[in-house]
Amino acid sequence: MKAFVMQLFNLVGSEREFDQVGHQSKSSPLFLALEKSKIYTLAKYIFGISMSLGTVNNLRLEASHAVKSAVDQAKIYVQNSEVIGADETSFAQGNVDGCNNKKNQGWLWVAVTTPHASSRQSRPTQWLPLVTYFQIALSRCSDTARNLLGENFSGILNSDRYAAYNWVSLEQRQLCWAHLRREFIKISERPGVSNEIGNALVKQQEKLFELWHRVRDGTLTRFEFQLLVSEIRNSLKSSLQEAADCEIGSKEKTPLAKTVRTCRQILKVEPALWLFVTVDGVEPTNNAAERAIRPAVIWRRTRVLHVKFLPAFVC
Repeated sequence: MKAFVMQLFNLVGSEREFDQVGHQSKSSPLFLALEKSKIYTLAKYIFGISMSLGTVNNLRLEASHAVKSAVDQAKIYVQNSEVIGADETSFAQGNVDGCNNKKNQGWLWVAVTTPHASSRQSRPTQWLPLVTYFQIALSRCSDTARNLLGENFSGILNSDRYAAYNWVSLEQRQLCWAHLRREFIKISERPGVSNEIGNALVKQQEKLFELWHRVRDGTLTRFEFQLLVSEIRNSLKSSLQEAADCEIGSKEKTPLAKTVRTCRQILKVEPALWLFVTVDGVEPTNNAAERAIRPAVIWRRTRVLHVKFLPAFVC
């Protein structure tokens, strides 16, 4: 049976995955989350091995225990990295093992390190391993975010504006500008004042990224970038404040009310929009984490998962 587990790892694993210390590994987390019936079918028709569904679960649990130490090390490594991107998405869980009696919604959380952060650590001339850590939980609350990032998280967090991350100080956060752009476009598509404010916000965002791309390609220095961003920041903040000052009812649900509430919320975290301007190695978007979690989103749409336990794993 152990030989079968290793064969299955090789079958569904990618050829160039990295484990917690950066070595190539063919171990795959898919064995831990594939439907029992899928594993049963693979065993029977690919390997010619007959086994019960109970045996599948036992093997899956054995595989989980085998990689636990490596996964724990990866989690510690991620939590101690200078810059982390984090994201989460719904991920249905069953109750085969009786740990989800209330049939709560499951959530897949991801934390990724960045190449820029790694290169700025103790040995800047060497690339340290890039790690993507996944964790499945039955909660999307701040306690789960603390468990993912570490109770004493002291790095920089790149994320969206989801409230579960609000315990991290604004000085340690970079909010994702891709999410902000989508918010600005929504505002611009509403009638009246919202349209004017939204267009102004989108315009400032586009000017910001034109400059950022010049920093990335080396045609604009970081110092020059910082000077030019100052004007953009003032203009963007002014537009947000204009919307926030509009009077709306506490229960009003008009397009303007949606705009006002969004702009007020963004103003509360406005300092966290600009960390990438002054801190080298911080990206303005959370694309790394979103790309890492996207395969799970696609998989979720095409699979119904029934897992015996809630695994954590790395890529």
